Amino acid sequence: QVQLVESGGGLVQAGGSLTLSCVASGSIFSINGINWYGQAPGKQREWVAAITRVGNTNYVDSVKGRFTISRDNAKNTVYLQMNNLKPEDTAVYYCHTFVRGSNYWGQGTQVTVSS
Repeated sequence: QVQLVESGGGLVQAGGSLTLSCVASGSIFSINGINWYGQAPGKQREWVAAITRVGNTNYVDSVKGRFTISRDNAKNTVYLQMNNLKPEDTAVYYCHTFVRGSNYWGQGTQVTVSS
């Protein structure tokens, strides 16, 4: 079992920044990679960024150069630094991992970007 808890969302003006956190607990030794997904109102949940156990990263094209995913293994935490935010980044952001055949999701944190 793995538990994921996100925090750090909020309301920000376009061009602003936020840092989301995802704290993992439980069978964390089994976690290889962590993903961030975003779900905008009325849309499907979409993958945003990923980081592997050893720190390799990948991003959806729309956030490259603006978002940075990182991890602090000592704190069992993955971060998503979001810079130059745009109104289209408005979404509930979820962290996710896949362990031993099961998907694990956090409860989500709301990010709202005003124009």
